Amino acid sequence: MSAIFLSASVPLIDRGSYHETANPFLIQCAVRELVTAVIHRHKIVWGGHPAITPMLWSICEDLGLNYSESVILYQSKFFEDRYPEENARFQNVIFTDAIPDDKAASLLVMREQMLSRKDLIAAVFIGGMDGVEAEHTMFRRFHPTGKVLPVPSPGGAALNLAKDQSNLSADDLADIDFARLFHIHLVVPVSGDQAQVLKS
Repeated sequence: MSAIFLSASVPLIDRGSYHETANPFLIQCAVRELVTAVIHRHKIVWGGHPAITPMLWSICEDLGLNYSESVILYQSKFFEDRYPEENARFQNVIFTDAIPDDKAASLLVMREQMLSRKDLIAAVFIGGMDGVEAEHTMFRRFHPTGKVLPVPSPGGAALNLAKDQSNLSADDLADIDFARLFHIHLVVPVSGDQAQVLKS
């Protein structure tokens, strides 16, 4: 089964200016709509984050999904003493090695293992800070023909990424119809109830 990478977080006030445009409620709505749109055909892969992991667990519970068949969580051992309690509920967590006393290097190890997966065909970016920008660059390096979709209206780093696409209007940047957005850009009807994810 192919997979879609989710890069998302809720920006913090002490981490640059990302929080100035961020809307945590819209970030949550966008993540939920993404999972609802693609989860029955593609796995969701993401890097453990204290705001996003509980969100994904809650969505999986609401949809009655089998975690091991639907999602793959990557987590750096650097944060071993700070894992969200929901980590224990995902039985297929992939733990990556920590670089002692080096958070940036530890995150790089995790991101390289996560984003070099051969089954990734698309990446969606929602909210976020500098980590979202780093993962965007890395995804494009590992998957130059993969679909890249920054979701602008929840703000944060993803809004900045979307603004770099010159073909987006002000209405596009403010669009909160996430179900339509993911349908147009990620899910295309083929025949009957079949669908495929666009690769470009």
